[in-house]
Amino acid sequence: MNVLVINAGSSSLKYQLIDMSTESVLSTGLIERIGEQGTTHTYKTNCVELTKEEAIENHMQAIESLMAKLADEEVGVVDGMNDIDAVGHRVAHGGCDFTESALIDHKALKAIRDNIELAPLHNPANITGIESCMAVMPKTAMVAVFDTAFHQTMPRHAYLYGLPYEAYADHKIRRFGFHGTSHKFIAKRTAEILGKDIKTLKIISCHLGNGASIAAIQYGESVDTSMGFTPLEGLVMGTRCGDIDPAIPEYLSKKLNLSDNEMNDYLNKQSGVLGLSGKSNDFRDLRHYVAKGDERAKIAIEVYCYRIKKYIGAYTAAMDGFDAISFSAGIGENDAMVRKYIIQGMDYLGLRLDEVKNLSGIKEGIISTPGSKVAALVIKTNEELMIARETAEVLEKH
Repeated sequence: MNVLVINAGSSSLKYQLIDMSTESVLSTGLIERIGEQGTTHTYKTNCVELTKEEAIENHMQAIESLMAKLADEEVGVVDGMNDIDAVGHRVAHGGCDFTESALIDHKALKAIRDNIELAPLHNPANITGIESCMAVMPKTAMVAVFDTAFHQTMPRHAYLYGLPYEAYADHKIRRFGFHGTSHKFIAKRTAEILGKDIKTLKIISCHLGNGASIAAIQYGESVDTSMGFTPLEGLVMGTRCGDIDPAIPEYLSKKLNLSDNEMNDYLNKQSGVLGLSGKSNDFRDLRHYVAKGDERAKIAIEVYCYRIKKYIGAYTAAMDGFDAISFSAGIGENDAMVRKYIIQGMDYLGLRLDEVKNLSGIKEGIISTPGSKVAALVIKTNEELMIARETAEVLEKH
């Protein structure tokens, strides 16, 4: 089975074609600046890498362009559209309607559309990608894989806020959580590496990229996660502030004379380690500034790591201990010093870091000592493969 994985943004489209018999990637691609001048299409296989400017006015033309590349006589990897068995679409928000991935029909598409108010920046683009694929590939099965679905197993005491209950009942105000596809992959891969049944493990999954979240995963199910009603809540991130006193935005908007949109931009795009350091949200840059004695860059890293450690403590209590902690995504996979700062001082949990393994540039594997009661791991997350797996599973059920 060949599954085409689609991640549609407002002016971009990322894709991968995966052969599920071997779970091997046949091709990847990225179309940027759709509907603008200078639209580019980057296409890669094991044999070629091409980047070309194309006149692509909309997502439907983008789908037609990627299909042409996939079936091209010289650089293609399939003979034609019939060689693609299904399309798996990343969808940001499924609200309370979807607890798992779903075959896309008119009813599912309406539910995705009804949840636009919960993800106004992402769901419309996701819908555009779905409808474009349906138009170009009308006979191909389509599956929606939701960032929020994995966290729908959270108990109500974890997802409800301390607001009047009507805020939840009438207006859907609750913790939804995000990065669910990644957290699910991380948990399953952690169990595989440890050689244990996921239904016997308590795992703390740390997806640490420019956007970052932590999930408490008990026996294979998410029981809590740091992101909330929106991806703004939780950890200090690249440009997002994470948890703050809810009175701060009103106070600051008056002090700085900011509109609601400007305050939203302030919290989401000007805060986090970028705002704290005043220089960058890239940890490679921050390391460079720290080496030169920049105090604000040092503070930014300290605050970032401390917030993660606090959440680990909270989830340790929530699950009555844990068996493994896994670090993933850009920072989690590549920044050994961040992992060290976070794990330092956790001897009381029986967690001991193997300094040599941690600094070895390990891409995936265990970085705790052999005698550690709690395992620490680096996991190379793969959301595209998880989407393809979910798509195949949905089709098997139908």
